[in-house]
Amino acid sequence: MTRIAAVHGALAPHQHSQQELTDMVARTCLPVGADRRVLDRVHRGARVETRHTALPLETYGDLKDFGASNDAFIATAVPLGAEVVGAALDEAGLSPRDVDLLMFTSVTGIAAPSVDARLVGLLGMRPDVRRVPIFGLGCVAGAAGISRLDDYLRGRPDDVAVLLSVELCSLTLQRDDMSGANLVASALFGDGASALVATGARRRGAGPVVVDTRSHMYPDTQEVMGWDITGSGFRIVLDAGVPDLVRKNLAPEVDSFLADHGLTRDDITAWVCHPGGPKVLEAMEDILELPDGALDLTWRSLAAAGNLSSSSVLHVLRDTLAERPPPAGGAGLVIAMGPGFCSEMVLLRW
Repeated sequence: MTRIAAVHGALAPHQHSQQELTDMVARTCLPVGADRRVLDRVHRGARVETRHTALPLETYGDLKDFGASNDAFIATAVPLGAEVVGAALDEAGLSPRDVDLLMFTSVTGIAAPSVDARLVGLLGMRPDVRRVPIFGLGCVAGAAGISRLDDYLRGRPDDVAVLLSVELCSLTLQRDDMSGANLVASALFGDGASALVATGARRRGAGPVVVDTRSHMYPDTQEVMGWDITGSGFRIVLDAGVPDLVRKNLAPEVDSFLADHGLTRDDITAWVCHPGGPKVLEAMEDILELPDGALDLTWRSLAAAGNLSSSSVLHVLRDTLAERPPPAGGAGLVIAMGPGFCSEMVLLRW
């Protein structure tokens, strides 16, 4: 089975309180003298205390178009990606030249050559390293990326594979959009990166193993979450009905997946869930009937960094490995959801 050898996460260089970010959005997006009470209420309700940004707050007003924002994405994503990949490999006791597959995911910027290509020489990886850049999965990509690494390593059990996520959500801020979706996005999303190192079954090491993975697409939900690609960049699409989709669909999917392995929810001792936002987390706690404290690490991640899109669930997995690993033989479940609308689950065994 595929083994998760290490997970490392980092946040963008500039840290701010939620109030500082609310004030920046008001300055940047609202007309002079406009009523900001709705903005303030949305930002307070996000249950986020601090977030990190790729750029100093005073410079966001200078990003005049998509090109400028995307240039800033590349300039930040490459060094931040190098930092987390290097640290994760160190934690796993491996070197960049040991990597056989480098998978990169982001939904907040684009590049050709892709960010993973720019890291090969920078980190000293072998020139024959396989690369898989992925765009469009959004928040689900952290869990989906583990699934795709597992697919690869089951066929190449001697290999080492790395998943890198860099999400710089602040660079997608739309200054001319005061829709409810953009207000929620401006309150919730933060900037960060994460890297996960996985090894094939014939490599020795410590860490949980991937027992199985499950993907599920929900019909007639393509307009629920995603981007409208416009001249000004990525304009958020975020339907208020997402928590209802979770309440309607998630529990049967979890139960079916676990039943395939002779398990129930009571057998799961680590719930590694993407911090999609307060209403989504409350829906997950209710519909899955989770015990008190089951999502404490997820709630903490939301408060400390906001929703980091695909990086968030990997930050929660890192914290689980470091602070709350199940006992030997215990089971954990990674859950994330994203555009499609879809869910991805990864069953782990310690």
